[in-house]
Amino acid sequence: MATLSEAYRDNPLLPHHIIPLDFWSARSLPESHVWTQPESFSSGEFSGEWFSLPVVDLTDPDAPELMGRACQSWGAFQLTGHGIPVKLKEEVEAEARRLFGLPTEQKLKALRSPGGATGYGAARISPFFQKYMWHEGFTIMGSPEDHARELWPHGYQRFCEVMETYQKQMKTLAEKLLPTILKSLNIHNQEQQVLLNWLSTNTSSSSTSKSKENTITSTTPCTALQLNSYPSCPDPNRAMGLAPHTDTFLLTILHQTQTDAGLQIRKELGGGGGGETAAVWVPVRPVAGALVVNVGDLLHIMSNGRFPSVVHRAVVNQTRQRLSFAYFYGPPTDFTVSPLLSDHNNMMIINKSDHHHNLMISSSTARGQRPLDVLPLYRSVTVKEYVGIKAKNLDKALSLIRII
Repeated sequence: MATLSEAYRDNPLLPHHIIPLDFWSARSLPESHVWTQPESFSSGEFSGEWFSLPVVDLTDPDAPELMGRACQSWGAFQLTGHGIPVKLKEEVEAEARRLFGLPTEQKLKALRSPGGATGYGAARISPFFQKYMWHEGFTIMGSPEDHARELWPHGYQRFCEVMETYQKQMKTLAEKLLPTILKSLNIHNQEQQVLLNWLSTNTSSSSTSKSKENTITSTTPCTALQLNSYPSCPDPNRAMGLAPHTDTFLLTILHQTQTDAGLQIRKELGGGGGGETAAVWVPVRPVAGALVVNVGDLLHIMSNGRFPSVVHRAVVNQTRQRLSFAYFYGPPTDFTVSPLLSDHNNMMIINKSDHHHNLMISSSTARGQRPLDVLPLYRSVTVKEYVGIKAKNLDKALSLIRII
């Protein structure tokens, strides 16, 4: 089976799109990092429920409905009651500070290769923008030992232990969240189990002819942990921490340090003058103990556009470094994602081909239904194919597979 690393290997980057600036030696903002603000929507301070990202408690009996509502209207929510220990989050933050506090020449020893998926480097979206971002990152998929040894030849074990523990707990949380969110799409319990049978790598094979090794491989999700550092910036009003984008996979679970609201999401406000859609950037203010969950492109496709993948960005400040840790969760790379459609009973009909790990959706065109209830907006696509499309097209990726 193709791996996520192989999917990125097929779309290599040029070295100048990988190596970050030596931020700690920069006394002024280089011209290469000076951004204008071309967006037609505003950014600022907002108050009131309309401009506050919903907060959902995972232990709330109404959590499925609340998450579905938040995903539909915002594409994101803040999550409490998730069970991730505060101590573990503090340990991740401490290890990330240890990493990003290293001298630049030391960090470059763990530089991500042009066709690589893991290691130290600039954001993968860098090639799509004329200016560079005020950001450095470190990507982990599984064990970070190889790169950690380059950073700390005699002190890498603690970093590896913390990051591997955090990934395991994030994976467990994602596997609780996804079926909870999908409940709001009115999927039958039996059909939901068919849809999510790849969630656990330890489930037994549905076919006795398959080996345990093949079963584990075919159900292993695509996951990655991205450590982000946004150093203090000498001119934050003209710099960009992370440029506007959507995430590729099903869900992103983000922990941001409890400082300033560096994360911003784009909120559509409806029609503006001349028929265009007005929008604003809304700061996502840290809520004590909460994690930010946002919809990615693959869940956008699976929900047939009902749950939009949210456009977000990160801004910087002049006085403090800001850290965030994003955990990305998606299906195996050979998994085919298709829109889930409602039949006349408003239920999902799912036919699964075990051999291809494929979800094919049937629907009826009952009278009185809106076309979007019964017609797919997007064609079916494998995870690997979509990763490739996104790597070459970024914000146009969804439109390239749209069929209506």
